[in-house]
Amino acid sequence: MPVARLPKLSDRTSGVLLHPTSLPGDPEGGQLDGEARAFVDFLAAAGQSWWQMLPVGPTGYANSPYSAQSAFAGNPALVSIDRLIEDGLLAGGDRGRRHEEALRAAFAAFRHAGGDRDFDAFATEARRWLDEFALYRAIKRAHGESQWTLWPPPLRDRNGRALAEARKTFADEIGFVRFVQWRFARDWRALREHAHGRGIGLIGDIPIFMAHDSADVWLKRDLYHLDREGEAALIAGVPPDYFSETGQRWGNPLYRWERMRKTGYAWWIDRFRATLAGFDAVRLDHFIGFVRYWAIPGGEPTAVNGKWRRGPGAHFFKAVRRGLREDRLPLIAEDLGVVTPEVRALRDAFGLPGIKVLQFAFGTDPNAPDFLPHNYPRNAVVYTGTHDNDTTVGWFHDPGSGTRSPEQTEKERRRTLAYLGQEPSAAPSPSSPQNGAGRDIHWQMIRMILMSVANVAIVPAQDLLGLGSESRMNRPGTDRGNWAFRLAPGALTPAIADRLRGLSETYDRTRAAA
Repeated sequence: MPVARLPKLSDRTSGVLLHPTSLPGDPEGGQLDGEARAFVDFLAAAGQSWWQMLPVGPTGYANSPYSAQSAFAGNPALVSIDRLIEDGLLAGGDRGRRHEEALRAAFAAFRHAGGDRDFDAFATEARRWLDEFALYRAIKRAHGESQWTLWPPPLRDRNGRALAEARKTFADEIGFVRFVQWRFARDWRALREHAHGRGIGLIGDIPIFMAHDSADVWLKRDLYHLDREGEAALIAGVPPDYFSETGQRWGNPLYRWERMRKTGYAWWIDRFRATLAGFDAVRLDHFIGFVRYWAIPGGEPTAVNGKWRRGPGAHFFKAVRRGLREDRLPLIAEDLGVVTPEVRALRDAFGLPGIKVLQFAFGTDPNAPDFLPHNYPRNAVVYTGTHDNDTTVGWFHDPGSGTRSPEQTEKERRRTLAYLGQEPSAAPSPSSPQNGAGRDIHWQMIRMILMSVANVAIVPAQDLLGLGSESRMNRPGTDRGNWAFRLAPGALTPAIADRLRGLSETYDRTRAAA
């Protein structure tokens, strides 16, 4: 398929934020199929240039995309069953099987067929991470999915003889993991080719920290602040602030940046290279942490007794730029939080666009004016809201959807309507959102970011549909009910595509789209 002109972060463009797991279809997985291609076609019809996603690695704790078991592997749940049927590894009747059962049946058929040259090429290309990840997954499954710090010490501590024995004992499971990763890579390649054929670029996401229970931490313990048993000696989080008296204790082990520096940041460069092999641009999560980060002793129950430590700063990004041989890194700096002059200087030194969230513009935070559209710089990526925010309709109408009081919600609502040039006295209620001021608030907010001077504007799919708080993707600070949002079949209609295209054309954001 010929490749249309692909967008750049410096182009005046727009796109949609939707994680592949939110596509319609089997609740257990398989989203890298016709639904993914149909969504690409919707984006093209809507005059969009970007599909932004959350991390697509194999999820771990609480099924969070930001708690992946590998920085390099793909999520098995996304592997397409339809493509396995097309390739003759499954029969049509296998669509009714559980997703993992279908994958294991396909693996059996693959072995019976004697392999595949494409698999051999993939295994060779991915050998830097694939074999150790497959071993990690096989051992983890054999031990009831317990975290690696609870494995028998010889396996926990990567004793050479114990690992050699494990490779023999779990050879079949290792082969299965390698097979599934090949299928993910094959499906992803097909999806990206389809997207590129329609002029759609893919935006990925790199969390700054790794999950403690991951193959990467198990494999390279010396690069993290761990004790002799592998437990985290220093963990990541943020200090107490307006939102939390005890701060946030994330639990990720912190990097030993000085040791990473001695390697030339080799692991990070491999990580960027692997991610950019599948995406056209990448959101770099918690960019502030590259300037300074909050280090919490592992035994502390809260984030109160942490300390600030300096991050690797410009030296890191210079090394990454050299390693990737890129003059301009295709990265988006997620610079939300306490943005110090040092953070701005680092971001701007490498020409990275920062992030602006329109919902933040109308609150009481002293930095709220920075999020008003008339204050946006051109080199920015702007959103109505992100995966961590409520939907726009929920944020505007529902005071019970977050940490705000009804009084605070009303103040923000009035500020929003005043900015839109509407009389706040007739603001609608959640039960009658189509009446009075604030009618179609989601489309009004979408219009606001599209008309701004920022180069890139991204709209969460929930806001295109005007969905309420029940459809938000994540509620930070909770570990239940998250990451479960799914589009209803046919929800993204041609009428919505036409309306989005009309706005995008009006505000000159369709030049890079097919």
